[in-house]
Amino acid sequence: MEALYKAIQSMINISTMEWSQLEDGCIGKTFRKNQLLSRPFAIPNEIFFIEKGLVRVVVTDEAAVDHSIHFAMENQFICDYASFIQHKPSVYSIQALEDTDVIILPRALVAWGYEHFEEGNKLGRLIAEFYFIYQDNRIKNMIALSPKERYDAISEVFPDIHNRVPQHMIASYLGITPVHLSRLKKTGQRKI
Repeated sequence: MEALYKAIQSMINISTMEWSQLEDGCIGKTFRKNQLLSRPFAIPNEIFFIEKGLVRVVVTDEAAVDHSIHFAMENQFICDYASFIQHKPSVYSIQALEDTDVIILPRALVAWGYEHFEEGNKLGRLIAEFYFIYQDNRIKNMIALSPKERYDAISEVFPDIHNRVPQHMIASYLGITPVHLSRLKKTGQRKI
């Protein structure tokens, strides 16, 4: 829980007593590779903090094709925030791409934190703001950057992603085909 404590401390001031109360409500869990942390059509009732591992956020289209829309790694919070906040069914799946250790913050704990911590509302707002900024930048990059520029930038957002995620999932995230990704990688290697 040390990583969660550090992540929260980097966003808000939390007293030892507040941390102790928060820590008591958290649940540690390990998800095995390919296991789902959450499924579509259910209302998300928890926020996950990744201690170790890697997950992807997936949406499946009408043709049953999976589209990787986000990855999350160590020391990041993840859930379908819009559905969590609005108490609406999610359209996403969150899938472990490696054995992944998480700390689960149940909805009741998050709500309790809003009411009992001096900066509880601020913490929730900061997590949501981080995700909003990420999504906003992702949309802008999908429109304004070329596939090559998006490929070059992915390592800045997700360090070591190329060694941890299958190439077809990276291609899906970049909005290109695996063949196009292979060409981009070959072009980049020739310049070295």
